[in-house]
This record gives sequence, C-alpha cells and structure tokens, in this order.
Amino acid sequence: MTLRAAARKLAIIALLSMVWTTPLIAHASLIGGGGQAAAGIDEGPLAPAPEGKVSGMPAWLDNSTPPVFTAGAPKHGTLQIPGITGEAVPWSVVVLLTALTLIPSILLCMTPFARLLIVFHFLRQALGLQTTPSNQTLIGLSLILTFFLMEPVANTIYQVAIVPMQAGQITAIQAVTRAEDPMRHFMAHYVRDKDVALFVELAKEPAPASINDLSMRVMLPAYILSELKAGFQIGAVLFLPFLIVDIVVASITTSVGMLQLPPVVISTPLKLLLFLMVDGWHLLIGSLMRSFN
Repeated sequence: MTLRAAARKLAIIALLSMVWTTPLIAHASLIGGGGQAAAGIDEGPLAPAPEGKVSGMPAWLDNSTPPVFTAGAPKHGTLQIPGITGEAVPWSVVVLLTALTLIPSILLCMTPFARLLIVFHFLRQALGLQTTPSNQTLIGLSLILTFFLMEPVANTIYQVAIVPMQAGQITAIQAVTRAEDPMRHFMAHYVRDKDVALFVELAKEPAPASINDLSMRVMLPAYILSELKAGFQIGAVLFLPFLIVDIVVASITTSVGMLQLPPVVISTPLKLLLFLMVDGWHLLIGSLMRSFN
C-alpha cells in the first residue's frame, strides 16, 4: 500500500508539472526563436497576435506588457487629524492606535473608575457571592457611574480644547496641554496631601506653591494611590455588618452541634436578605456618588 500511494503521488506531481510547464516552454520558444516556430513545425512567419487575444501564458506570468502607472493619481484613504499637519497616513494611524491603547490606563488613573470597581468587588466578597454579579456587570456599572461623574469635566475639556482644535486655532499638542487643567483640578479634590508629598519627594521636584504648579507626573500616581486607599476603606466598612452575620451564624451552628453543616450555607441567604431589606444598592450607590461631590 505504501508503494502504491507513493506512485500515485508521483503521477499527480508529474501531471501538474506538465500542465504548468507547457505554457512556459511555448512562451520561451516564441521569445527565443525571434518569432520563429519550434523545430518540426512550419517555419513561416508568425502573424502578430490580434489585440485582446489571450496568449498561452497566465495573466500573472505574462510580462510582455509592462504595467502602466498614471502620474498624479488621486490618493484615496488619506487620514487627516485636526492639528496634525502633513499627509503621512502611517504616522496618523500610529497616533490613533497609541491613543486607543492608552485609554484603559487613562481611565484607571484619572477617573473614579478604580475606586468604584474596588468597592463593588468588596461588596461581592462580603456577600459571599463568587460570580454574581459577574465581572462584566460590575465593570459596566463602574463605567456608567464614571461617565456620570466625569461628564462636567468632559464638557469643560470639550469647550476649552476640542472646539478650538477643530476650528484650527490650536494644534493637537496645545489641545492636550489645555485639557490637563480641568483634569488636574478634578484630581486635586480627591488626592491626599500625604501622597502628593511622597511623589514630590521621589521625583525630586521643588514643593509646588499651588495646584497649578504640580506636574502630571506627580499628580497621576498620587491620585491613583489615594483612590486605592479610599476604595479599601469603603470596602472594609462594607465588610463589617456581613462579618457580624457570619460570626453569629458560625457560633449558633457550632453551639447546636451542626458541625457538618458549613456556616456559609446559612449565612449567605441571611446576608442577601439583610442587603435587600435595607435597599443596599440604593444606599451604596448614593453614598459613592456623594463622596465625589
């Protein structure tokens, strides 16, 4: 069976080679003979092939007619970014892709997204729920609340940076510089002086006289550190009432001799019932939103 299969493969390869090499030989004989026929065929002059007639060569191998390039052809797909001069499409694409990849980091470092997401994860752990609500639900809720909180800042940035850039009054770099001021003032409300002093010392910068003198190099890490601390503080407070429920349930089950029954089986429904009775989502979201006013 092995020899028969090998013979069959060789026959297929030979057949394919004959199919592909026959047009090549015919084309080579026409070119090498200077327009004369091959041996064994009448050597009369060959009539010129009529225009539009297909030769024996495939279209992608027939190089008898060189390609024609039209000078001054219009360029399609030109990408223009307001404030960035020039027609270098690759560089414009690089700038846009770089901005898109930095959006998640900017969202984490310059908005309340980190605090909100940490608090929601603490709440899920305190309730004893591993996958409910899901990560996608918590991230979506955090994004919606972040957009709600950042909408005034976004409107200010649009008015002072985006509108002049679209009108051609300033460049893209100047627009970024103008957009820093609203973000700096927003973060200054929630950053701790202790964290700012830490990163000013690490950066070896002079002590700023006002918030306007503070660079974004110092403001960004100080803000995210302050947000992490605030998120953990709120999460620890959320844990306390549910921790009390766990302790009480564990004590009762142990005292009555129910050692084989895990306390979480009883405490989880009780914690959910307590959370629903006090309208926990309303209280939690309201407290989080008021903490940013």
